[in-house]
Amino acid sequence: MIARSASWKNALATAIRDPAELLALLELPKSLLDAAQQASKDFPLRVPRGFVARMRKGDIHDPLLRQVLPLREELATVAGYGHDPVGDLTAQAGDGLLHKYHGRVLLSATGACAIHCRYCFRRHFPYDAQRPARDQWQGVVDYLRAHQEVDELILSGGDPLMLDTPQLQGLSKRLAEGGQLKRLRLHSRLPIVLPERVDPPLLQWLATQPWPVVLVVHCNHPQELDQDTARALGQLHDAGVTLLNQSVLLAGVNDDSATLTKLSHRLFEQQVLPYYLHLLDKVAGAAHYDLPEQCAQAIHEQLRRQLPGYLLPRLVRELPGDAAKRPVG
Repeated sequence: MIARSASWKNALATAIRDPAELLALLELPKSLLDAAQQASKDFPLRVPRGFVARMRKGDIHDPLLRQVLPLREELATVAGYGHDPVGDLTAQAGDGLLHKYHGRVLLSATGACAIHCRYCFRRHFPYDAQRPARDQWQGVVDYLRAHQEVDELILSGGDPLMLDTPQLQGLSKRLAEGGQLKRLRLHSRLPIVLPERVDPPLLQWLATQPWPVVLVVHCNHPQELDQDTARALGQLHDAGVTLLNQSVLLAGVNDDSATLTKLSHRLFEQQVLPYYLHLLDKVAGAAHYDLPEQCAQAIHEQLRRQLPGYLLPRLVRELPGDAAKRPVG
């Protein structure tokens, strides 16, 4: 169990970045190393040690390991899989801002993440060219003032909780100046993979926002949830945050109804409601995670029969140019 006084920055600084170290810790064959090193050249390995501790040693099929271990399959060029699978580049509205949907704007507040998920749809995104904080968020404020129809800001990334809490405080203070926002939404994997991030300063910031706060976490498998995530998520809930989860349907990770049923139940036990089950975004390097749409629909139909409606995530796909997520089935 993680000590409450543990520093999230210390945990982040000790994240595993060397494929050789990861394989050694998990007692996995050295024959995996060459491919892991090759595949991590363009998209480096990064995984917190606490997340690694939830993996089974000696199991190359462990569902958590499969999400983070670079594989030779990433090096293959597959038709239909590209660098901008959901049309982010065409939806850019300024530094870090993406405006795709009516009434809401997404701010890619940082390009940093605590974990590099190999299926990430933004693994090729040009974060270096996006620096929304360089003018103390003035560009974001100006854009919102020019678009009064926007009443929800979505903080994404990267992962917005990679920002220091004082940086988040500075951002929210600037956002409050306009008075037009009705909701603040954050999308973050940190409460799952680095629960130390949920510390008293962050909770205080969340509890004192002038808007309702929605936090969408990202959890794909029930094995990701333990006593540390339960503590972090419980504290977020007690701070008044609405907690939702989105998952990605991944071959070899969670592509069966029994796993996803257990995930929904475990999430609810930890104060989180299932929200979306995404079909894989067709990003280059991740084709080996994809499933045929017909297979995804069959799995979702089995979930429909096994779960109450409030625990059933919506099966969706995101396509460039669409006005919203597209329901599947």
